[in-house]
Amino acid sequence: MGRHQASPTILIVDDEATLREVVRRYLERDGYTVIEAQDGHQALALLRADRPDLIVLDVMLPGMDGFRVARIVRDEGEYAALNIDGDIPIIMLTSRGDEADRLAGFDLGVDDYVVKPFSPRELVMRVKAVLRRANPASNDHADRALDFGTLHIDPLRRTVQIGGKLPALTAKEFDLLWLMASHPQQVFTREQLLDRVWGYEFYGDESTVTVHIRRLREKIEPDPSRPIYVQTVWGVGYKFDPATA
Repeated sequence: MGRHQASPTILIVDDEATLREVVRRYLERDGYTVIEAQDGHQALALLRADRPDLIVLDVMLPGMDGFRVARIVRDEGEYAALNIDGDIPIIMLTSRGDEADRLAGFDLGVDDYVVKPFSPRELVMRVKAVLRRANPASNDHADRALDFGTLHIDPLRRTVQIGGKLPALTAKEFDLLWLMASHPQQVFTREQLLDRVWGYEFYGDESTVTVHIRRLREKIEPDPSRPIYVQTVWGVGYKFDPATA
């Protein structure tokens, strides 16, 4: 489906409305499309209508527990009526740290396991990691160099060439540039850049992003006071504009 390229869809199955809301907000902030189910029966109804790219599935559900839902997804004899493939990635949520639960989930082919309470940022990072593992072909372009006029960005050598010069970027400066240049015209908030470049474990001040953007501009912009590549979207964040490159 075309959706997989632009906006992966995540199905959240949990009977706690507040948890679904928090997780949905974090996932949508990172560009995912989110659909929700409050129990196993509702989840199966959604699966019959469409195929999400990944399921975040709570173990403790009313009526039909998460193990039963996972078994239906994985078992060829029972998921035949669903509009999915049996290998759809599943991340299970549990409030119990019982190793037996983890083993039972992995026996069913669950891709990852997150124990409540958890950091929403951590869950987003787990979603990203599982999707990368499940769709390696979709990441083939990640190693390809990007060319925008006189600006050349090489992810393998982690080098930048601009007008014949090779500015020395720090690791985070390169990561910022690469992220934005890989998604031209997409506006990123400072919080999104913190999450994507520094990682969910970094609980820093958003001014960290501002400082790195300023330093990046000093190294790649012909006139840092009038940036043409890394542009500010006032009141929102930053974007890379290839039209001016």
